[in-house]
Amino acid sequence: MDYLKDFIIHFVGLSIGNHQFEFEVNDLFFEQFEYSQLQRGDVKVVVELDKQERMLVFSFRIDGSVEVTCDRCADEFMLPVSGTEHLIVKYGEGYTEESDDMITIPSTEYKVDLAPFIYEYLHLMLPVKIVHPDTADGNTGCNAETLQILEKLSVHSDTDPRW
Repeated sequence: MDYLKDFIIHFVGLSIGNHQFEFEVNDLFFEQFEYSQLQRGDVKVVVELDKQERMLVFSFRIDGSVEVTCDRCADEFMLPVSGTEHLIVKYGEGYTEESDDMITIPSTEYKVDLAPFIYEYLHLMLPVKIVHPDTADGNTGCNAETLQILEKLSVHSDTDPRW
């Protein structure tokens, strides 16, 4: 079964105006993409489609959490992700990506696959440096044993006082 077929919007039969779609992104979603940084998650994606005569305007609301690996201690944890994204789809001669949020599809096309866009948006919501959030008492949420081992193995050099 092709899990990603549920993320295809057949817009030809839709009337002009607003339409809403909801998607559940879970482990099966991430399994469809090779070499994905994300392997597990539970994310709800609500897509508002504003169908117009010569273009489609998609608005994505993304809320949930994905499993990531901490860059400091290498433990996995669930990171909350939340945000909004927009995609404009225009009709034209062929497939082109005009900018990060605007693409052109052939005027003969009748569907749009949102899976690659949702996949990309989820990855773009990840911070550059992924670390455990601090606990309520202000301490790091990282694995204490791993941090102790790293501290023992780290090279401490005396700095030159002239600098």
